[in-house]
Amino acid sequence: MKRLLVANRGEIAVRIIRAARDLGIETVAVHSAADAAAAHVRLADAAVDIGPAPATKSYLVAEAILTAARESGADAVHPGYGFLSERAAFAAAVADAGLTFVGPDAPVIEQMGDKVRARQVARAAGVPTVPGTEDGVADVDAAAAAAADIGYPLMLKAAAGGGGRGIRVVADEKELRAGFPTASAEAAGAFGDGRMYLERFVRRARHVEVQVLGDGSDAVHLFERECSLQRRRQKVIEEAPAPGIGADVRAEMTAAAVRLCRQVGYRSAGTCEFLVDDDTGEFFFIEMNTRIQVEHPTTELITGVDLVAEQLRIAAGEPLRLAQADVMARGHALEFRICAEDPDRGFLPAPGKVARVSLPAGPWVRVDTWLDPGCQISPFYDSLLAKVIVWGEDRPSALRRARRALGEFAVEGVPTTAGLLTTVLDEPWFEAGDFHTGTLEHWLERLQESEKGRERA
Repeated sequence: MKRLLVANRGEIAVRIIRAARDLGIETVAVHSAADAAAAHVRLADAAVDIGPAPATKSYLVAEAILTAARESGADAVHPGYGFLSERAAFAAAVADAGLTFVGPDAPVIEQMGDKVRARQVARAAGVPTVPGTEDGVADVDAAAAAAADIGYPLMLKAAAGGGGRGIRVVADEKELRAGFPTASAEAAGAFGDGRMYLERFVRRARHVEVQVLGDGSDAVHLFERECSLQRRRQKVIEEAPAPGIGADVRAEMTAAAVRLCRQVGYRSAGTCEFLVDDDTGEFFFIEMNTRIQVEHPTTELITGVDLVAEQLRIAAGEPLRLAQADVMARGHALEFRICAEDPDRGFLPAPGKVARVSLPAGPWVRVDTWLDPGCQISPFYDSLLAKVIVWGEDRPSALRRARRALGEFAVEGVPTTAGLLTTVLDEPWFEAGDFHTGTLEHWLERLQESEKGRERA
């Protein structure tokens, strides 16, 4: 691998370019018209314009990216996360063009990207799954019949895709029949596949994921991350290791993730996602992300492993450099996603021009970002501006460092979620690690109600 094209933008493009540079690999950036002056374009050795600002006319156009790779002399393509990263057809097209795709093979992406098929693979590997339908359900009558066996409440979920789209919690058959057409249409529009499946709803669920690396023959885990603090099914704060997860559950869950990787011959970095029942301690596999995750820095800080560099080495044909006994976890890491959104206006995206940026620094503070003074926040893309990641010898010291780091973070010109994240840090339930996937949204609802009460008073 001599020249890598990065088929992405924003902070993950910057992250990949830096990892490639550390390995002596030249890089090629692609950009839309809106990103011509972006940080990832300046950092790369070469850059190619792939179209107008909308992602559907640039970053999501596979042929434009392949043309850019051919014209720039790239011999490999890294998709990052989002956009085309989990599209099996794109991975296959990269390989057919004689280029190296930095990720698993297309059949594995296709297999694990379908939640129904992924559950079947998990069961074959002896990995527990949430009780639910064995196959996708095509219509609401089939869903109602299956729900009668599973029992309510349950989750109605898209068989393909992710990102929280095509998901509903339904309490009874009436809600199922009302929600099924909308969820199915949402899934069809987002993923081109309207199939749904059903699974038991875990009332107090923690979302815990296990980071894995595989070379097609063997696999290792790099421990777990806590991803329960979510708003509209989008993660907000992540940490590693997961607080409140006992040693026995950790050992069983990480071993299950490795079995699953070996079952499919997984090759690259990936993440196995689990629900942990906070009441019983049971864990269930829910899906696999066949790409690098937004929250990968927390794992890097507790293990000292550069996950993107390992992705590149594996894609270049190298075997795993790590045996399981080599992977050690030390301390605690937290990641805070800071977005250009206005919490006072229902978290509406807030595009605009950034007037000033002040980023935190100091020991064990990392900021992954693409921000520059004067840069333009576009309305065409995800609102993520930066990730502030901190490490401490234990969770209390990591929390103290996080308060200091978030206090130093400042962006002028557009509203951000940084202040809200600082408020979360001071909540007793967060400090105690006592939360589940519904905690943050319930807290936000109470916060909004109290603010409305003060306004009325």
